[in-house]
Amino acid sequence: MPTPQPPLPDLAPDFVPFATAALDFHRTINIPAAPLAATRVELDSLHAHLVSLHGLLDTHTARTTTVSEAEGNHLRAVRTRLWQAAEHLHAAYHAAPHATTGQGPSPEAYRAGLPEGAPELSVCQRHLTGAARVRRQTTPADLRDPFTGLIHH
Repeated sequence: MPTPQPPLPDLAPDFVPFATAALDFHRTINIPAAPLAATRVELDSLHAHLVSLHGLLDTHTARTTTVSEAEGNHLRAVRTRLWQAAEHLHAAYHAAPHATTGQGPSPEAYRAGLPEGAPELSVCQRHLTGAARVRRQTTPADLRDPFTGLIHH
């Protein structure tokens, strides 16, 4: 006879709403109304946030799919779209002007994908670590597939 498992501890439901409120507060306080390109620091922070959110949704997807296939499929789609957004943020980071020169990379360097070195390389390391996890979970077709909103259950 299997031994009963102890009950799960109460979840701390206030962390995700706190993170959402912090992002809203940051946008209100720090983003000027005038047109201005996002800085590399901002793009790096947003990339870190998306990769972290991707990890959270990955955990929810794994736990939910075994219980509710339909909900799991929707969460899997969200997880894939979040990674696609992280891919675009990573590309935007490398296209953004450098803080020291105010210039972006040359078109030749951008096309060649030349690494920029530390500290700029930290966004690449985070992205490569996340990409390794994504490659184990999805197919290249899933990542390149245009979003139709249709999920098959």
